[in-house]
Amino acid sequence: MNLLIVEDEPSIVSIISRGLAAEGFEISVAPDGLIGAEMAKNNHFDLIILDIMLPGLNGIALCKLIKKEKPNLPIIMLTALGTTENVVNGLDNGADDYMIKPFKFAELFARIRMLMRRYQDTSQNDELIQISDLQVNLSAKTVKRNNEAINLTATEYRLLEFMAKNKYKILSRIDILENVWDIDFNLGTNVVDVYVNYLRKKIDKDNQHKLIHTVIGLGYVLKEI
Repeated sequence: MNLLIVEDEPSIVSIISRGLAAEGFEISVAPDGLIGAEMAKNNHFDLIILDIMLPGLNGIALCKLIKKEKPNLPIIMLTALGTTENVVNGLDNGADDYMIKPFKFAELFARIRMLMRRYQDTSQNDELIQISDLQVNLSAKTVKRNNEAINLTATEYRLLEFMAKNKYKILSRIDILENVWDIDFNLGTNVVDVYVNYLRKKIDKDNQHKLIHTVIGLGYVLKEI
């Protein structure tokens, strides 16, 4: 699991980082809101821990920005301002939970586990895979990007579904041939490249942020950068 901590107090960062690293999490740290915004936008994280009082861009504005881009990314907000007004303000701007400083690491870790279960259960129930603003609904077999429906052929959908189920994983042409077409092709065929190109025209063509990437010599990957 990859977590991002956006916090400018080194002592808080140290406590959270050491505790979560001991639990097997990969930790990244942003010391201010602007760097946090850039890291959240350009990398994959499973959860973000976000302070309210940040230099550059405050936590409320950052939370709102992240949730607009990645609505299914859970966020825990840290605050030294424990008034009801501040807590409600954070939740109203997209935070999933909050912790009032000072706090015990055990409680923070319990909140993290709870949120991860909640989002995992929601994903399984809805059978919805999200990568940035791309949504693949496995039950309805529909695709949306930026909330606009995208019409795919049956083969294009199977290809996208396979890539979505393996998001952030590099898939070789053989992997794709075996799982999408389920028959033995001449390995010299360019059918994978042709259909990846079809998908790109529908998924990425009119979008600034590309999601389908070529990894030279290895294959393709569906991810946000």
